[in-house]
Amino acid sequence: MARRDISGAVDFAYLEGFAAGDSTVIDEVLALFREQAELWTPMLDPGHPGWKDAVHTVKGAARGVGAFALGDVCERCEAGEEGLDAVRTALDAALMDIAAYAHERALRGLKR
Repeated sequence: MARRDISGAVDFAYLEGFAAGDSTVIDEVLALFREQAELWTPMLDPGHPGWKDAVHTVKGAARGVGAFALGDVCERCEAGEEGLDAVRTALDAALMDIAAYAHERALRGLKR
């Protein structure tokens, strides 16, 4: 798959392998990640009482879809080595890559 707009924030080959190439599973997993990100984003604020839980949840979900850099940033944040700004930045990068990947997949579907 052409990945001209993808930065490398998500390892889509990992996700494709994990899903055994099942397009339906890939689409569902990425849609769920995007939906959950909408819930996590407001929690990624130092004033929110659940920010630590949100960071931990994002870490696991990120690693599940192949967003390993985001998972690593979350791990460092949990250890006090990174701030929430870094988590939000890494989450934004992963979401941009996911959007580009989904767009590319949709375009490929139109060409069939």
